[in-house]
Amino acid sequence: MNRRKSREVAMKLLFEMSINKESYEEIIENFKEYTDVDLNDVDMSYITRVLAGIHEHGVEIDKNIEKHLIKWKLDRLSKMNLAILRISTYEILFEEEIPSVVSVNEGIELAKKYGEDASPAFINGILAKMI
Repeated sequence: MNRRKSREVAMKLLFEMSINKESYEEIIENFKEYTDVDLNDVDMSYITRVLAGIHEHGVEIDKNIEKHLIKWKLDRLSKMNLAILRISTYEILFEEEIPSVVSVNEGIELAKKYGEDASPAFINGILAKMI
């Protein structure tokens, strides 16, 4: 199973949750039912753990992000950047087997692929302060 691909799926589902306001359980079930992604290529237990963890620890994760924002508020961030920051922050705080530098690097890579031009530097700046 590919962790990078699993992280990317988790980010997309988290982004979808922010738009559709569905629970992580519903989002995961819909993903399993309607995706064209080969489910053997992704780690569904990781995806579920991340989405459940963000749901459970959302306040703590958001406070941690907010304390590293300079002249920004959480609600002003793009939904994509916020999804990337939440996943990376969750990993830094709660996934002990994933080194923090890996979480930062993966967040930057997601920002390069899905964010705006300034997103990788923005994500890097916030996550680097966390670790």
